[in-house]
Amino acid sequence: MAVELDATEPARDRLERYADLAVRVGANVEEGQNVFVVSQIEHAPLARALTRAAYAAGARYVDVMYRDQHVRKAMIELGPDEALTYTPDWLKVRAEALNGAAMIATTGDPEPELLGDLDGERVGKAQMKEVTEIIRGHMIARGINWSGVAYPNAGWANEMFGEPDVERLWEAVAFCTRLDEADPVGAWREHMARLERRAAALNELQFDALHYRGPGTDFTIGLLSAARWMSALFRTAEGREYVPNMPTEEIFTTPDRRRAEGTIASSLPLALLGDIVKGLKLTVKDGKIVNVEAEHGAELVRSQISSDEGASYFGELALVDGTSRVGKTGITFFDTLYDENATCHIAYGFGIPETFEGEPGEGMNISSVHTDFMVGSPELEVDGLTKDGKAVPILRDETWQLPE
Repeated sequence: MAVELDATEPARDRLERYADLAVRVGANVEEGQNVFVVSQIEHAPLARALTRAAYAAGARYVDVMYRDQHVRKAMIELGPDEALTYTPDWLKVRAEALNGAAMIATTGDPEPELLGDLDGERVGKAQMKEVTEIIRGHMIARGINWSGVAYPNAGWANEMFGEPDVERLWEAVAFCTRLDEADPVGAWREHMARLERRAAALNELQFDALHYRGPGTDFTIGLLSAARWMSALFRTAEGREYVPNMPTEEIFTTPDRRRAEGTIASSLPLALLGDIVKGLKLTVKDGKIVNVEAEHGAELVRSQISSDEGASYFGELALVDGTSRVGKTGITFFDTLYDENATCHIAYGFGIPETFEGEPGEGMNISSVHTDFMVGSPELEVDGLTKDGKAVPILRDETWQLPE
């Protein structure tokens, strides 16, 4: 299979600068640290550039693991039932080795609908839960500095634009990741400082719940007093800062898994497990998703939320306003790393341990699943609810209503 190459000098220079930004700002690789790169085989040029950038930053060793969605499709389609959840011992050992290391994963699916013709229930069940649990433990202990970055490619561009215009996609990615700035690192520091101020302002208000109203949506979800609002400026247990999503435009928190009621409708398609979920609408009672509707992909979501006890409860609330660079492009990327930063989103499944100052408190959701879906639009209104029931506007017409 041919792998796309960035052959021209300007393209190579851009790729190297992009990889350097991911290493220096995203994962913030420490000198002497092991670095794990997880990439699809179609993303090999970026994986190689990340490897060079990591060694230039002083990495002790860089380990690259390539994944192939066609191999995964063969397993789901033709493999025995036990293959869907089989976790080889050597992958558990590799997952254990992530503790204390840096990790960079690449996104940008070259075939976003490759698994769309398979049985949705089998696709949803195909998870290495034991590996997920090991990595989740490292994250709870804040033992990994990690980041995700996308690699523009023809298949992804074709899904977005109807033609394989990779250069147009690169321009969008450069804009969203601030690679187009004269000083991208400085631009990121300024951007993250602004998001930190916004999160601090929300923390001061100490809302008890959020209320969402919009087309197909009337949804209230409780907040946890122990969970703070934060930006995606994470810190390891040793205090090393990193940015897990590049781009990021959100502030977010972990909600109370026990307190959620109503209906919540998605506003953008959701690229999920090799298929595109469209028109998703969830009905929630006593914190739990009790009904799933969708124009396409409902069975895939149902299978995912039934995969463990916590998968049908919520783990993240994220607020994004109209200043988002991703949103300003007007593009649906069909990639959650990007689409979740275009507008407000919510995740069912695992909560975010970093939102707690110490150990995650009671009410945080635990699951092997964490799926973000987009709910924001100009029509969506978001209010913060105080303990005495007063509603305070947070978002109207994608405009931030609180002081910053």
